[in-house]
Amino acid sequence: MNLFNRYSIIYKTPAEIEIMREAAQIVSRTLGILASEIKPGVTPLHLDKIAEEYIRSQNAIPGFLGLYDFPNTLCVSINEQVVHGIPTKRQLKEGDIISVDCGALFEGFYGDHAYTFEVGEVTPEVKKLLEVTKECLEIGIQQTNTSNRIGDIGFAIQQHAEKHGYGVVRDLVGHGLGRTMHEEPQVPNYGRRGSGKKIQNGLTIAIEPMINMGTEQVVQLDDKWTIVTADGLPSAHFEHDVAVVNGKPEVLSTFKYIEEALAKK
Repeated sequence: MNLFNRYSIIYKTPAEIEIMREAAQIVSRTLGILASEIKPGVTPLHLDKIAEEYIRSQNAIPGFLGLYDFPNTLCVSINEQVVHGIPTKRQLKEGDIISVDCGALFEGFYGDHAYTFEVGEVTPEVKKLLEVTKECLEIGIQQTNTSNRIGDIGFAIQQHAEKHGYGVVRDLVGHGLGRTMHEEPQVPNYGRRGSGKKIQNGLTIAIEPMINMGTEQVVQLDDKWTIVTADGLPSAHFEHDVAVVNGKPEVLSTFKYIEEALAKK
């Protein structure tokens, strides 16, 4: 499936970026609400229902529901599932990790945001994977400035992940974001320094490291959506929406609501 709008990069005006910020914040608040719900015994379908209801209450539309015929509001990926997991009645268990990826369409623009949650207590090895993947996201964001090219983002992410012995998924990438969910440019989590399109003001992208504990190889399940690691080891996924303003990255989404919810648990 070709998810990308194969046209040139669509740079956004300051006014459009502000709309995208609100779309991203709606998704951020949604994930904050879900953070309070994630615990052993909860099902992804329960989370999906909460997310859809909240997004619609914000005068927005669930961004994933019906997109490319996807059947739900959330992509929920557990343990060895990397991304694009379809919510089911499977109950979460102590020690699981769960990537929740969510989108919202607000006033014609998309927000797209993801976080990998711990379900109860996880092993130190899994906790380290989550920490490093989150660091990869932060490092990638730092590279998103007008002194660099798109390849510098992936290069920095890849270097950090592989330094810890992790596999960087090649088959799935970050992307431009705007009036469509997937715009140019593609934003790989690997690459060569100094390669790719020059970063310019008005660029809006979703940076989303997908980092595996073992091999970078992935396979697609028979449902034609869920992507899993080829070796069955866990995978982590974090995502922010980023705009380039005055030569520097501005993060439009936030983990603030998630962190506040987790602090109360």
